[in-house]
Amino acid sequence: MPDEPTTATTPCSARLTAAVLAICSSLPPSGVAADGTSSPDPSRLTVERIFGEAQEFKTEDWGPARWFKDSSAYTTLEIAEKFKPDKDAKPATDSEPIKEIVRYAPESGQREVIVAAQDLIPPGQPGPLPIKDYAWSDDASKVLLFTNTKRVWREETRGDYWVFDRQSRELKKLGGEAEPSTLMFATFSPDGRNAAYVCRNNLFVQSIENLRITQLTTDGSATIINGTADWVNEEEFGLRHGLRWSPDGQFIAYWQFDTSGVREFKLVNNTDGLYPEITSYAYPKVGETNSACRVGVVDVGGGSTRWFQTGTNPRNHYIPRMEWAEDSRHVVFQHLNRLQNTNQVIAGDPRTGATQVLFTDRDDTWVEVMKEMHWIEDGKRFLWLSERDSWQHLYAVSATDKPIQLLTPGAFDVISIAGVDEPQRCVYFIASPDNPTQRYLYRAPLDATGAAVRVSPPDQPGTHSYNFSGDGQWAFHTYSRFGQAPVVELVQLPDHKVIRTLAGNTALRGKLTALKPCATEFFRVNLSDGPALDAWCIKPPDFDPARRYPLLFHVYGEPAASTVVDRWGGENHLWHSLLAQQGYVVMSIDNRGTAAPRGREWRKCIYRQIGILASADQAAATREILRERPYLDPARVGIWGWSGGGSMSLNAIFRYPDLYQTAMAIAFVANQRFYDTIYQERYMGLPADNEAGFTNGSPITFAHQLEGNLLLLYGTGDDNCHYQNCEVLVNELIRHSKHFSQMPYPNQSHAIKEGTNVKRHLYQTLTRYLAENLPVTP
Repeated sequence: MPDEPTTATTPCSARLTAAVLAICSSLPPSGVAADGTSSPDPSRLTVERIFGEAQEFKTEDWGPARWFKDSSAYTTLEIAEKFKPDKDAKPATDSEPIKEIVRYAPESGQREVIVAAQDLIPPGQPGPLPIKDYAWSDDASKVLLFTNTKRVWREETRGDYWVFDRQSRELKKLGGEAEPSTLMFATFSPDGRNAAYVCRNNLFVQSIENLRITQLTTDGSATIINGTADWVNEEEFGLRHGLRWSPDGQFIAYWQFDTSGVREFKLVNNTDGLYPEITSYAYPKVGETNSACRVGVVDVGGGSTRWFQTGTNPRNHYIPRMEWAEDSRHVVFQHLNRLQNTNQVIAGDPRTGATQVLFTDRDDTWVEVMKEMHWIEDGKRFLWLSERDSWQHLYAVSATDKPIQLLTPGAFDVISIAGVDEPQRCVYFIASPDNPTQRYLYRAPLDATGAAVRVSPPDQPGTHSYNFSGDGQWAFHTYSRFGQAPVVELVQLPDHKVIRTLAGNTALRGKLTALKPCATEFFRVNLSDGPALDAWCIKPPDFDPARRYPLLFHVYGEPAASTVVDRWGGENHLWHSLLAQQGYVVMSIDNRGTAAPRGREWRKCIYRQIGILASADQAAATREILRERPYLDPARVGIWGWSGGGSMSLNAIFRYPDLYQTAMAIAFVANQRFYDTIYQERYMGLPADNEAGFTNGSPITFAHQLEGNLLLLYGTGDDNCHYQNCEVLVNELIRHSKHFSQMPYPNQSHAIKEGTNVKRHLYQTLTRYLAENLPVTP
């Protein structure tokens, strides 16, 4: 409820005049509807400007960029400005502009079109191929082109592959008689003479010269998957490309998944025909049976596969990463137990299938997968990130029995490895010892003889990311800040010399400058029984500390990500700024357990209690913020989030009904038992061993405590967090006579962005719901 008036002796007419002025001052400006849909004023944001078809605030397109293996040049895709097609020529899809591949010399910037649009016209076709992605052979004489792509769950990984030979100027299609858009993950052999690919869950090798095809596996089926992954390994480990050439080109190592025995989930499409269309796929929910997973090696000439023996139940382990040793004598893979608290680095002999454990990383909670292993000293050692000393540090691990060596001592986290320069005996990594909301490049010696030094410029606070060349001499550098669009540059290392700007986002920066500015700040919230929490705040233009403002929190709160980062936030940041322009104060807080570089205890303290400690932290911080900032109205506090943030929004309004008046939850997990094995068991353990944790961490357990306004939004075709979560929560709310609002999006995925106007409609719905239920004027 609104606060009671504090000036009881004020005459009635004066109180009425003040109320009218307050209402008028908080209304959207002329031309702006309550849902932020339209405005001719360039200083004002609207839903249409942010999410409309024009994509007015879209960042500048650049890339994808690829370094030649010898780092002598890089290439990008650019629109073919000079291409003059025949009158009937057009790209394969009307929405794709005609592009060509351009080579640049790093230092001089010399530009050369090396694959022109004219080169990409197949025989008998009217126009050039639209290029979705491309990859070079090791000697850069040939390029593999990915086109006519189709989406598989998250990404477009099925399509057609063509090879263009720069010397002969020939363009050849791979796959033989395969149906269109059925090839996956085509990859050049090291000598560039062959390409391996997956088609309908089987592996093939094809000669580039004569196009002869050799089928390497024949057991691929609806349940046997060769060379790629099942749904859950793709989603949680990012495992898609599932084949690896040996460096000598004689063998291919690959993953195989057997999904038989895994229960299927069914997605129902009610809108594309007279009768429902059913999509079934293997989805192991918490505590259920996983796919059987193994890795093996097959000769490129054909023959039987030699499988590596791990000595464990193939349905109760994970193999998230695999690669060849440089001498082709071993395949090295990471091997996790089902609880994911032990990660073994195992070397397998491709000729016998015998294995040897090289290194083991353990934790009482969970361990992380090393996304990319960097081998140094001719394969004698590799680099590894571990939290074994309470911080995530970089170690050099011997492939023999020598002790591991700490390379980055100190009370800070190494976030990721950026690159290695072996001739200079140094490794580059991302860290931020002094501010966990920012990201910088550091350099440390590979022999641990000196301290790490910062490489990112000292006068550029914010977030820096890097894409290194193979020799560690160059990098594509992206820099941004909160509310400031990114700039992409080519820099030379080790002195971080800027060679040229690759994408300055000048037009976007101009549009942002024209907006009526909202004051922003990063700050910390001190808790009485825990560490200080990082947060950010966006205030309305013409902010008046004597007024009372509604407060909206944006939350994620789970271990997979962090929201309080000093970087460009894209559409979400713009929408938050739109709300601030309308009169809201918008904040976000990182609770304990989020992926912030604040040490092992910060991240791991939420083990077996997802949703419990995090929501308590959010509530405690909210109370402290309301106490410290009298301009915030405690009777108008809202919260919103997506996926894990949707679950956290539900936990907030269900568990703390006296604190939050409005919540908007998107694509949430209502019951943790409904989510997949890999993610949920990593942080919660098995339900048989943690029944209380699963129950108390699930929002549905506390649905009976709802008192405020609740909006549920969900894609009915969500393959990740199933619409089932929404339905069971709706039933529980009805059972307790709780009123709520609901917006289903038919056949939409977890992203709720497919189809015309969908994303715009979603954010218009959110904006309107806030205006009606968390009004700027009480």
